[in-house]
Amino acid sequence: MKVLTVNGSPHLHGCTDRALQEFEKTLVACGIEIERVNVGNKDIRGCIACNYCREHGRCVFNDLVNETAPKFAQADGIIVGTPTYYAGSNGQLLSFLDRLFYSTAKTVNKTMKIGAAVVSSRRGGSTSAFDEINKYFTISAMPIVSSTYWNEVHGFVAEDVEKDLEGLQTMRNLARNMAFMIKAFKAQQDKEGLPEQEHTSFTSFMDKA
Repeated sequence: MKVLTVNGSPHLHGCTDRALQEFEKTLVACGIEIERVNVGNKDIRGCIACNYCREHGRCVFNDLVNETAPKFAQADGIIVGTPTYYAGSNGQLLSFLDRLFYSTAKTVNKTMKIGAAVVSSRRGGSTSAFDEINKYFTISAMPIVSSTYWNEVHGFVAEDVEKDLEGLQTMRNLARNMAFMIKAFKAQQDKEGLPEQEHTSFTSFMDKA
């Protein structure tokens, strides 16, 4: 069992990384493998809605998105970490997620993959960034992992996060909850398979009725 961790911060050893480290360490102790992808320091352009991926099964821009897609396919869960900018997520990260989720619509079955968002902020704005990431999961039939507080840490630099004992505690509890969900869902999937997902209706109002 494996979880893909995505660091959306351009600071590879900053606050977001420190939160993810605490999560990863605990997850490994629970018997789950991890693989890390760093996004925030990469040049990731946004989706241009060309629908190349619908025909070819991959994004027209051959960058980190296409490199990550098979890792996403193999993972039982994904955790996405972001710093908070103007009460939102890192721009490169959002471009990455837009293209990753859209370009894998037909190639990666996301049903019942476990998703989690982690945010870091100096002081405020983190909950809206938290909501922003979670929406990728809720549109994809992916259950969201919760913890004992919102999944966030506070600090301006990584050393500050060391003082956020509740934030680090939240990361550890999040990891334990995610490991539990992955194992429980895997057992149920082995027993009965994945739940059926209907895709026959598409509300577009194009009939002008």
